[in-house]
Amino acid sequence: MASTFELLMDLPLFKGVSLTTISNVVGEAKFHFLKYPAGETIIRERENCTHLTFVIAGSVRLTTVNANGRFAVGQTLKAPAVIAPEFLFGRVTSYPCSVEALDDVSILKISKADYTNILTTDPVFLFNYLNTLSMNAQKSVEGILSLTSGEIDERIAFWIVALTQPGSSDIKLSCRKRDLCSLFGVQRTLFNNGLESMKERGLIDFDNNELRITDRQAMLNLLLENHE
Repeated sequence: MASTFELLMDLPLFKGVSLTTISNVVGEAKFHFLKYPAGETIIRERENCTHLTFVIAGSVRLTTVNANGRFAVGQTLKAPAVIAPEFLFGRVTSYPCSVEALDDVSILKISKADYTNILTTDPVFLFNYLNTLSMNAQKSVEGILSLTSGEIDERIAFWIVALTQPGSSDIKLSCRKRDLCSLFGVQRTLFNNGLESMKERGLIDFDNNELRITDRQAMLNLLLENHE
């Protein structure tokens, strides 16, 4: 079984840090280890983000819902993973999603104050976090270009990439087709043709109330390829 230090070194935002540095960090910062059984809520939507939250064992389900409840995106994250790290700082510091344990889950929480101190102990910590923030900012730029002039597959890809995290799986966009047509500003025939094309390419499956994403990375590649 992997040691605590090995588990930490495998976590997003901790990768590339030496064992010595990890040992020093554990000795100085407060690491809170928690366990949740299947079905228990770990984070509630709009809960204040006061800690960096890592999944160190098991799987969790993240669900993001819009204000009127007509649009929802669900995704599964498996350990090792970090939950919405970009919401720890900035103007909005509340979680945009609810998080539920899918099985027996182990969670590590580090307070904002302790993580701020950790960022100054080794440049690798800082670079990892800055890279995470930069990737999220850049995917938004690609998405705006897609929404203004892109094909329907690009627009769908943007929503999926923007509303889910790297490494997520079992992604489902729950919304009635007619509402999605209004959301993307396209006629239903054109929208259906776009969905059929994406299904033929192995990107999605769908019915009248749900889009199921086969491969998130393929969605990201679609955006990048069309704007190189």
